[in-house]
Amino acid sequence: MAVFNHALFPGEYLAEKFPSLRFLPSWFPGAKFKRKSKVWVSAVHRLRDVPWERTVAKIRGGTAIPSIATSLMKDVPDVKSGEVTEEEVAAKKVTATAYAAGADTTLSTMQSFFLAMASNPDAQRKAQAELDAVVGRQRLPTFADRESLPYVCALISECLRWRPVAPLGFPHRSTEDDCFRGYFIPKGTVTIANVWAYSRDTRYYPDPEAFSPERFLKDGKPNPDVLDPAAFVFGYGRRICPGRHFADASLFMLTATVLHTLTISAPLDAHGHPVKLEGKMTAGVISYPEPFEADIKSRGSWAEALVRESCSAVNV
Repeated sequence: MAVFNHALFPGEYLAEKFPSLRFLPSWFPGAKFKRKSKVWVSAVHRLRDVPWERTVAKIRGGTAIPSIATSLMKDVPDVKSGEVTEEEVAAKKVTATAYAAGADTTLSTMQSFFLAMASNPDAQRKAQAELDAVVGRQRLPTFADRESLPYVCALISECLRWRPVAPLGFPHRSTEDDCFRGYFIPKGTVTIANVWAYSRDTRYYPDPEAFSPERFLKDGKPNPDVLDPAAFVFGYGRRICPGRHFADASLFMLTATVLHTLTISAPLDAHGHPVKLEGKMTAGVISYPEPFEADIKSRGSWAEALVRESCSAVNV
């Protein structure tokens, strides 16, 4: 994923502008990208092969837990024969792509969530109060609770807006000549959407630097008049993120479960006051909060019991 974040940064290499440079030998000055690519290919192949081989071994041993990989392997013939079929190759690439596309993007938003909770204890308390009232302390949140948790959902939307995962989106190329607000855009032009600017548009988000889930609510219910960050953080058009629904579901379960069972706070300074977290973000196609410290504690023995019980249920 570090390779992806570095290699796909727009304008990083001249070969993007002058494709003929790809024919240069790797030792030639200016062909550093070719020397790096040999290392990159090895890393990407490990991402594809190592987890898959471990999963296949568990499937053959009867110890695999349900996953995308196990679902795809059900349709692969001769799973136990040791032969690599065309179906297995396709399944391996599908799972690697799904992981690569979703793992770090979801991780980035979750890191921003922890940063937001450590920096905004009032928002955290409101979300936890809603979870206590709706879910109670006898079980963990489920998807069935989602419609009854508007504040938690608003908090997730604010995480997506407050620190967008891909602040410059992904490059698109115009397929035809176009004109937009007086600007002529020739066919073949590479266009980059400024997602960061969308997330700071004061027409929709007053005081955009503030973390405020309330901006997405009206009378305690979702406010349809406020632009949903999901409309731009997952891209758009034919290249919109195909895993956006999976990401949305994952973020709900992760944030709801963490909020229900844990308390996140900023560390204290020498005088016992919470440290102000800077909240700076890294550069790259995918942006992450820079490393920060936070205190994470269980909300009680009941929370620990629920987490341990859920882990036991899936044999991990």
